[in-house]
Parts: sequence; structure tokens; C-alpha cells
Amino acid sequence: MGSWHLSMHAIHSRAQIHGGALAAVESVLIFPDRVMESSATVVARQAREAFDDVQQRLSLGPAGEADAQRVKALHAIRRALEQAQDEIRAANQRDVEEATALVQQGKLSAQLVSRLDLFAKAGKWESMVQGVSDVASLPSPLDVCTKATRLADASPASESRDATGTLDLYRVTCPIGVLLCIFEARPEVIVNIASLAIKSGNAAILKGGKESRHSGQVLSRCISEALSQSDMPPHLIQTVESREEIRTLLQEDRYINLVIPRGSNEMVRHIQREARVPVMGHADGLCAAYVHHDAPAKLTIETVLDAKLDYPSACNALETLLLHRHHLASGLWLSLGKALIHAGVRLHCDEASRTALVPGLSESEAALVVAATDADFDTEYLDLDLAVRVVDSVQEAVHHIQTHGSGHTDTILCAPLNGEASSASVRSAADIFTRSLSSSSVYVNASTRFADGFRYGFGAEVGISTGRIHARGPVGLEGLVTYKYVLRSAGSGAQTAAAFSPGAHQRAWSHQPIEAVYPSLT
Repeated sequence: MGSWHLSMHAIHSRAQIHGGALAAVESVLIFPDRVMESSATVVARQAREAFDDVQQRLSLGPAGEADAQRVKALHAIRRALEQAQDEIRAANQRDVEEATALVQQGKLSAQLVSRLDLFAKAGKWESMVQGVSDVASLPSPLDVCTKATRLADASPASESRDATGTLDLYRVTCPIGVLLCIFEARPEVIVNIASLAIKSGNAAILKGGKESRHSGQVLSRCISEALSQSDMPPHLIQTVESREEIRTLLQEDRYINLVIPRGSNEMVRHIQREARVPVMGHADGLCAAYVHHDAPAKLTIETVLDAKLDYPSACNALETLLLHRHHLASGLWLSLGKALIHAGVRLHCDEASRTALVPGLSESEAALVVAATDADFDTEYLDLDLAVRVVDSVQEAVHHIQTHGSGHTDTILCAPLNGEASSASVRSAADIFTRSLSSSSVYVNASTRFADGFRYGFGAEVGISTGRIHARGPVGLEGLVTYKYVLRSAGSGAQTAAAFSPGAHQRAWSHQPIEAVYPSLT
């Protein structure tokens, strides 16, 4: 573990020898500001120290060694998870049982239970574990030069000064720092975020919902044990459990660089109000599908059913269906409406869609069709409910989404885009839809359920960002790095800004692009 282990263990050992007295004296004499630290502040400081240690220590090795160490830690995490599967299953079942009891008491929403269960949905556990390996196998997002500029050419030596070499500016990716990640229900998020944080060179403090505390405790212990077996400090990934700790951590801008909330809109907005630290937030998952007048029935029905039914409680599940008026009489709406109803979906229909649909339904089928209110089009149901509205054009659909959508994921269903064989009208509708909307993900003839870090090839995700800066959409490795500018001078002469000022020996700016490869200085 290098220097980190030496410094921390030295303090701990001496404290044990002297019954803690010496450690107390050291705190007062050496770290007087730490005497009154809360437990949450200690966690934040330890995360910062772990991050700083890893940054410095791994920079000393040869090129590629830092990423190799991070990959080693991720492989250790996967092994620890697989070895503890039975224990994790038991803890997760306990969470599910407790949550189910709360649902029966009316104290918890039913959709949270499906989010909690790591094993009920086929492939969920396997995907979580495989995600660790997928993240490990991805190229490192760090130390990548994204832009390089020669600010000035070399100047020869003169009687009055030494030779001045080229002055080159490089924009290089680097970690954000310490991440505070707050999420609800889903225990697999602990593993997802820990993997991405480690691979991207960050430290992370994780806070899951109380509903998943048993699962979270076991998963967190597995990660800590795996880190202790690698060359990473255990404090690189930490968990906290209380809301009081979160209140403190949201103010710790000395140590924490970014807050990533993942949960309800209410939770995200609360964190944005309370935090002194920058927040990578998101709004509700008000995902919409627009069915254009030329959309094929089979493509439309299968896509809409998948978007709504594959995982109704997910943030990328379909919540609004915008139907071109043509389909009220084409037969598509009746077929699609019946398919949704037979799957148990309650349809919140505007007057036009309701009037066209109900006469073709049985009495029992019609019971699942209700009149939509204005609020329905601003509601993230996360359940078997779907708001339906009739529109007259792609422009009207876009306007609806711009007015009521949340910027998450929206899709247009239209005639197939088969290259040059596609009609001009089809290409125009798809272009209008994709170019007009600024949602973080915009699709053509695809289910909204594709908005996911794993499905995007990111290995995993820390969440979906609907903000307009930094990372957008599913946030993977690239969303967890920022960049710094590195200025590199060559030659024996001093590089001074004054040399570029007007005068007899004025140097000229070059500002010419050069190869975007940052040269090693070792």
C-alpha cells in the first residue's frame, strides 16, 4: 500500500500502545482543526486523503501501471461478490421482505420492491457482476489528450537571453475527485458506482436508501475487503447510512467535488437546494414516444410494449404516448390500445384517443381507460399507467415534449429508415424530431429502455443526467472525468508573458494545432 499504509497504520499503532492518549495529543498539536470533526466530515476527509494518495502514488509508475492497478482492484471486487453471493442473497431477501411489509402497510410504494430485488428479475445479478468486468476492460478515460496547441514557436538565443523553446498547451483528462453519490432502493448501484469511480480514478462516498440497507452493508463490505487486497486504500470507496451524515456531507466542499443524486425528482431537487457542492442532477423520467402517421403497426406495438412493460419502474420506461391523428382510424390505435390494456396498463387518454378507442373495447377492457387530466402529462408513473394524447404533426409532438418532457429519453416511431430507400418525408420527420429535441437521448424506431449505461457500452452507469453541462444521458467513465490544461515549455530560456507584449523583442503567438498526444515527461 505504500505511503498510505505507513502513515495511517503508524498513527493507529501508536494510539493502541498508549491507550489513545498520544493520538489525542497529536490531533490537538498537529491537526487542531480535526478535534471537532463529525463522523461525516471524517469520512469526507478520509476519501480526499485516499484520492490524493492514489493520484500521487500511481503517477510514479510507468505508463499504464496506474490503470493496471485499478483493473486489479476491480477483478478483486468481482471475486469478492461471487464468493459472497449466498450472503448477499440472504441480505437482499431480508430487504425485500421488510419492504413488502411496508407496502402492505401503505408506507412504501410497490414499485420500490422490484427495484430492491437483485435476484427476482432474470439476469439482474449476473449483469451487476459482469458489469464490474466490463468496466475493467474499458480503455482508461484518464490522461487522454483531447486538444493540443502550439502557443509559440521557438526563439533562438541572443546576447541578452537564452534560447526559448516551443510553448505547447495540452488539454488532458483527469479525475473529478471525491464523488458523493446518493440513490434510492437499487442496491446494485453501489457496485456500479464503485466500479466506475475506481476505473476513472475517483473516490466515492455512497448513500443508499434505507430500504436496501442490509444488501448495501454486505456489498460495501465486499468492496472494502477487495480494496484491502489490492493496492488501493479502503477509504477510496465508503458508505454512509444516515440522513444527518448527508446533511453534513452536502456542505463539505473542502473535500467533496461532485454530488450525484439518483432517485426521485423530489430527492434531487432537495439536494440541489441544500448542497454547497456542485450537483449532477436529473429530472423525472418523463419519456415519450411519438407515433408518426406512417409508423408500421407491428414495429409500433412491439416497441411501445417493450418501452412500457419491460421494467415499468425504471426511469427510462415510457410514460407518454403521442399518437398521430391518422391512427385513430387506421386500426393501429385499437390494436395497440388493446395490447396495452391486456398487459394491465391503465390508459389516461385525452378526449380524441378515448373516443376512438372505447367503442372497440369490451366493458372490462374499457375499465382501464380513463380521461386524462392536465397533470397526467407531467407525471412519472413508474407503474402500469400511460398518458395518451393525439397530435396532428411531428412539430406538435415536439412541442408537447418540450413543454411537458423532462429531457430524459424520447423516441419517434415511423416508417423504417432504410438508407436512401427511405422517403423524403420519413427522413424529414425523423430529422425534425431528433434535431428539435434537446433531450439527453433521442431515438428513431427504438424503445426508450435503451437509455442505460450498460446498453450504451459504458459497462455501467452512475445514473442518467438530464442537465445541459458536463455529462448527459447515461453517465459512464467519460462523465466522471474532467480535464486540466498542461503547459509545456522546451528550451533553456524562461517563458515569460512579458515577452509577448509590444516591444522591440516581442514574441509572436503561433496558436497552431499540433498532434493531440501529450508527451511523457519521465
